[in-house]
Amino acid sequence: MSVQKILNRKPGADVISIAPEQTVADAVALLSKKKIGAVIVTEGGAPVGILSERDIVRELGRRGPTCLNDKIATMMTKTLISCTPEDKALSVLEKMSQGRFRHMPVMQDGAMVGLISIGDVVNHRLAELSMERDALESMVMGH
Repeated sequence: MSVQKILNRKPGADVISIAPEQTVADAVALLSKKKIGAVIVTEGGAPVGILSERDIVRELGRRGPTCLNDKIATMMTKTLISCTPEDKALSVLEKMSQGRFRHMPVMQDGAMVGLISIGDVVNHRLAELSMERDALESMVMGH
């Protein structure tokens, strides 16, 4: 299955973004309101980083609540590892597992067209496996 097929099946596939000069507290409020685990940091519409709940929790544990006043630019991950809509879901899953991250921007012709999570990929892979199992059961049972 391709990344594009997963994006097509995602409800509300809008990418939530925030500016690097906003505070980490602003990002926390946005993550909570939207019930998401990461937010893309954009400048002039272009992605410049990503801030995840893991990044925030790590800093909270290290420095305490004062980090919430920091600018997002100081805490975000600046090196974005992305995929394309044509990439296969399993290769994206491997990248995420090896890199130990859970969210990946989907880029096409230099523009971000979506955001895919490890949960999205796993859920669609489980659906594929279920369909394959059902097809095999039908063949074995002669239906």
